[in-house]
Amino acid sequence: MLSETGDVAIPRRGLLLALSSPSGAGKTTLAKRLLASDEDIVMSVSATTRPMRPGEVDGKDYFFLTPDAFEEQIAEGAFLEYARVFGNIYGTPRAPVDEAIEAGRDVLFDVDWQGVQQLRQAARDDLASVFILPPSIEALEQRLRSRGQDSDEVIASRMAQARDEISHWAEYDYVIVNDDLDASEHKINAILASERLRRSRQTGLTDFVRGLA
Repeated sequence: MLSETGDVAIPRRGLLLALSSPSGAGKTTLAKRLLASDEDIVMSVSATTRPMRPGEVDGKDYFFLTPDAFEEQIAEGAFLEYARVFGNIYGTPRAPVDEAIEAGRDVLFDVDWQGVQQLRQAARDDLASVFILPPSIEALEQRLRSRGQDSDEVIASRMAQARDEISHWAEYDYVIVNDDLDASEHKINAILASERLRRSRQTGLTDFVRGLA
């Protein structure tokens, strides 16, 4: 089977790519770059019980659910992962993710280490996880201060949280030190390309090889 570019296109199963990092390490920027440059990966849309904000669209920004509806779906096992944060619940609906990976599309997740643990339990071999480290703890603090949005107290709290998050680096499949955005973007693209080529994900490989006989 040939693609539009004339390359051999072997059907494959999609994957879940989870990015984690302490605040300020560049995860959000790298995620945006990946989504802009690769049409075969989409951002996971979370569900939440928090009220919809002006300009938000249900099903695009979040799936907005009532607390009762969310709890019912938790009981039904409808979420790959979820967390209770400041009185609201956030979670990843299982159905649209399953639909994407069955169609050979990849899904990007912006989650913390606890979310990755839940995803690993739910998705197992479909998950590839990447932890993004800052080049130094001083550089991380400087990035947070350069935003000019937080007080010293808030920054101190974020730094304490960052150290806790960094302590979980060994739980990830890949670790990147983000001292250069372009280089880090290249590394993430290389990880994604490698994961897509795993034999277990190339569901059409057996038929293709048989056709070579």
